[in-house]
Amino acid sequence: MTTATTKRKKAAPKTFQDAFNILKTNAETLQSQDEPDIDNLMSTVEESIAAYRVCEARLDAIEQALNSAFAMDDKVNEEE
Repeated sequence: MTTATTKRKKAAPKTFQDAFNILKTNAETLQSQDEPDIDNLMSTVEESIAAYRVCEARLDAIEQALNSAFAMDDKVNEEE
C-alpha cells in the first residue's frame, strides 16, 4: 500500500537561481517517474509556472538593460 504525499505550496522564488533550480528539479522528478504522481501534479505545475515567470522576468530585465546599454553606446559612437 502506498500513501500519497502532498506537497505544501511554497512561496514563489525570489531569485533567478532559485527559480531555475525549481524548474530543473521538477523536470528531473517528472522525467524520472515511471508513473505520474497525479496527486501532486497540479502543485508541481503551479510551482513550475511561478518559477518560470521569475526566470522570464529576470531575462526580460537583462535583455532590456543590454538593449539600453547598446543603444547608448551606439549613440555615443555616432556623435564622435
